[in-house]
Amino acid sequence: MSSSPHGQRPRISACIIAFNEADRIGDCLDSLAFCDECVVVDSGSTDATAAIAREKGAKVLQRNFDGYRSQKDFAVQSAAHDWVLCLDADERVDATLRASILAARDGGFAGPAGYRFNRLSDYFGRFLRHGNAYPDQVLRLFDRRRGGWRGQREIHEAASVDGAIQALAGDLVHFPYRSLEQQLAKTQRYALMMAQHEFARGKRASWAKLVVSPAWRFWRGYVFRLGFLDGWRGLVYAYVRANYVRQKAIMLWLLQHGQPVETPRRD
Repeated sequence: MSSSPHGQRPRISACIIAFNEADRIGDCLDSLAFCDECVVVDSGSTDATAAIAREKGAKVLQRNFDGYRSQKDFAVQSAAHDWVLCLDADERVDATLRASILAARDGGFAGPAGYRFNRLSDYFGRFLRHGNAYPDQVLRLFDRRRGGWRGQREIHEAASVDGAIQALAGDLVHFPYRSLEQQLAKTQRYALMMAQHEFARGKRASWAKLVVSPAWRFWRGYVFRLGFLDGWRGLVYAYVRANYVRQKAIMLWLLQHGQPVETPRRD
């Protein structure tokens, strides 16, 4: 399906994946009111996520979750328009980014196959503007005829396009964690998924990955990328991210030595 009839401005479909995001999906969709369509792919939420999305005018589709990349690709393929703007439910488009997107749209999205922009993350009530957290550039607006959520990796997925990519001013505002407990659980889950993915691809851990990589992640973010300028939040964030690298390396090490990294399920 083409984005728009000849001579008209391109239309944009916003694509969001969600699970139990009743407290955040509304703000996400409100920030996307400038889009011509909003598609929400819900993976069986037990709260009011789907109902709130419908009240906001979104098209809600249900799909069993089998990976972040697959879920996002399904959303893109379900959109009515070829130009798609992909968000998670914990993200919002700020006013500057909205203006940048509209300006690019009014120009017919001439030239680039996709657009990238910075992601600005909230961390315990303040935005992180340094370290490994910012600028976290993401490619989220693209022509699906020339790109998409490709590959086999279902975790830390990233869109790619065939063609030029242009940067837009503004931020994609991100509210990734409701609490430290959630962040720790999330990073451990991601570490497990990445370790399993790398092990399946033949990658192996080494002593250097176990010892050096976590330390380098901390010092790179906290010192060399000025994470310390974010105060105690920058310190905590740097420690947690370094621990993610450590967890992933340990799990990969255990997998390659035939040791269990998950608790066996019992019937």
